[in-house]
Amino acid sequence: MDIRRLQAFCKVYELKSFSRAGEELLLSQPTVSAHIMALESELGTRLFDRLGRTVLPTPAARILYQ
Repeated sequence: MDIRRLQAFCKVYELKSFSRAGEELLLSQPTVSAHIMALESELGTRLFDRLGRTVLPTPAARILYQ
């Protein structure tokens, strides 16, 4: 598990936004999205429900964040 992916995950979880997480981490939004998609693939589960511009953590995301 890559620490950069986990950092991106934590920021998205905390800020509920891929764009704002990218700003905080000095990464582009597509890079943050790629980190999250790679982490989801590695874990075999969806971590966020993306509803337009709204980002909601799944139960799996809440467990991982703890």
